[in-house]
Amino acid sequence: MAPSAAPVVESPLQSTVENIETNFQPFYVLHKTSSRKNSIKSNLCGKSRKKTKLSPSVPNGIENPDTEECDGSQLEHLRMEALELVWWKMETTIKDVLRDTNVKVFKDICRWVYESFTAIRSSGAPSSSSAARPFPTFTRAECKTLFTGLVLTKNMEVVDDLLTFEELGFHLKSHGCHVASLSSQELSAKSSIGGCIRSLLRQFLKVTVDAADMFILASWYREQGYYENPIVVIVEDIERCCGSVLSDFIIMLSEWVVKVPIILIMGVATTIDAPANVLRSNALQQLCPCKFVLGSPAERMEAVVEAVLLRHCCMFSIGHKVAIFLRKYFLNQDGTLTSFIRAMKIACIQHFSMEPLSFVLARLLVEEENMDGNHASFLEVLSKHASDLLSDSSRLRYPLAEGTGNNLGNILSALKRWRKSWSVVVLCLYQVGKFGKVQLLDLLCEALDPQLFKPITSENSSRLQQEKGTSLSSSYELQYQFSSRKDGYIYQVIRKVRDLPAELLHQLLMSWEKITGCVPEIHENVKDLLLAFKLGNGKSSEKDIADLSKRHGSRNGLFVKNSKLMEKAESFLNSLVSEHMRPVDCIPFHELICFKDVRKLQLALIGDPRRRIQMDLLEFHKIIKCTYCSENRNSLLPCAHDSTIMYSLAQEHGDLINLHDWFQSFKTVASHPQAKRNHRTKQCSTPKKRKDKTSVESKSDASIQARFCTAVTELQITGLLRMPSKRRPDYVQRVAFGL
Repeated sequence: MAPSAAPVVESPLQSTVENIETNFQPFYVLHKTSSRKNSIKSNLCGKSRKKTKLSPSVPNGIENPDTEECDGSQLEHLRMEALELVWWKMETTIKDVLRDTNVKVFKDICRWVYESFTAIRSSGAPSSSSAARPFPTFTRAECKTLFTGLVLTKNMEVVDDLLTFEELGFHLKSHGCHVASLSSQELSAKSSIGGCIRSLLRQFLKVTVDAADMFILASWYREQGYYENPIVVIVEDIERCCGSVLSDFIIMLSEWVVKVPIILIMGVATTIDAPANVLRSNALQQLCPCKFVLGSPAERMEAVVEAVLLRHCCMFSIGHKVAIFLRKYFLNQDGTLTSFIRAMKIACIQHFSMEPLSFVLARLLVEEENMDGNHASFLEVLSKHASDLLSDSSRLRYPLAEGTGNNLGNILSALKRWRKSWSVVVLCLYQVGKFGKVQLLDLLCEALDPQLFKPITSENSSRLQQEKGTSLSSSYELQYQFSSRKDGYIYQVIRKVRDLPAELLHQLLMSWEKITGCVPEIHENVKDLLLAFKLGNGKSSEKDIADLSKRHGSRNGLFVKNSKLMEKAESFLNSLVSEHMRPVDCIPFHELICFKDVRKLQLALIGDPRRRIQMDLLEFHKIIKCTYCSENRNSLLPCAHDSTIMYSLAQEHGDLINLHDWFQSFKTVASHPQAKRNHRTKQCSTPKKRKDKTSVESKSDASIQARFCTAVTELQITGLLRMPSKRRPDYVQRVAFGL
């Protein structure tokens, strides 16, 4: 039977993807970094090339086009390497951002752990004779308190918390703590308290121990001389644990806390009252809780979007419809960041498999981090590879490229300039939106909307050219004009500037000054606004006044009141949006860096398995790649799979199929000898003598009936048929119709 599930990307690149170590499947999001990842960057920088022996004079491992042209397999190899490098950079950025968002809470938890450890040790260490006894030390009730940190994650799904607690464990280990983690499966009724102890022993002793005895852990802690280091046990999700097992585990730890100074950290996804709903009262009495709150999923999402889609240097971008779909997908998946990252990963895979020149993204990334002097020669070689795609015959592929020229160096430079300016404007808008609780993802979706940027008329074009002193042929930046919507987020953000008090306005201008540093023309205007604010409020220093004198002959125009300054800031922000915030769809050659096919992304994430199965059955020749079947795709052949023959014949019937008629049609196709001989002759490379034996070629009715029953069962399992009922045993019912 044909495969029941289609690959995520229908391209020759798929076979290459399946063979590499880091397999980009939509079911794996943050895979472990392999040893190969560390060498990708150096390989793309030209230090070494796999599977090729090239002249040192050729940069970046590309063969000299004067001696040998780059064929399709080499371009696939370039795209594959680009995919690995770009996603590795994006994944590393995401992990760094998530770690940075939690670093303050991690420091507070680490400080609390050592304060709790000091409090435990203040009651005194057990004597040598007491420590050698295989049972807990008898102490006062107040000495049996178990210090417990309750970490509020605010996540409905534990999948987002796995990486958080993993990073927390690394942070505590780096500060001298001994850390072990327990999942909800290890605190289930099936595992019982013995499974918890064995898991602790396995993680601390690094060996598998059959006996579930806390005395083994106490002996290990005493013999290793770890009395200066606390032991931390992390329970990832308290709501998913068995309440009775967790209660018994807490009571047991409190009994051994003097010999083994264990500090408990438990993840709470809902409210701070969750432990009272899960644990028994005698277990709650042993706890000394302390609350820690992590950032919400929306805050972490905004940090990831800002780092990957706005501040990230790999230049990968998404279209307006893709951004809308990702926002809905994030909200519909209970706000899980993991689902959003998985969607971004699949979008990246789809882009590199569909766009032939997508490997330019990796080269741009290498140029940003490694300027080795081969930039000019690299552009010359890359232009040879891209000549067929950038020629006059490919204007349909790049419809906005008219008048921009086919110089790849100019194209890449223009894309870089656009990305910097566009990102700076969106970030400036976001800084204002924070005062009005505008979400970055909502603002990003509107900033990517090409409907808000309409082509200007020839009259307006001439007027703008005279004002700017440029010609339209030399720049495509004057082709579109922003038209705001009063109910849109951008319009609300711009209007918000005039309502800001002086303190918040100064804070906003300071943040703009940091953001716009990479775009000098915008940065100078922001500095003027900031100096005007300082002069108007008497906060300017001698250095500010001296700097102002150098850039302006007169200072009189800058001494303005706050109300005028707010209007000036609003006008400045409005001009930024009009001049620099063209969506990616309005940029020539945006197809090189932008993924816009939301239909493919939706099919890869949500899927349409029934439609995919039908396509595989009806278009089997694309999967089997049989030459004879491809040449005769309009006719049914006995060399095809039985399920394919059966389903193709089912297209001739309505919602009910007569089994007898269906079997006779299948028998006619399956027992056709001439087609079989032609098929075997077509595939055979050396001619052989064949005997025309009709008795050997034709199959018996029993064999054909067995094949028929097997194929019907397969179609029923895949959900395309409903088996006969008692009322009509000679009919089957079709379930799926059309594609």
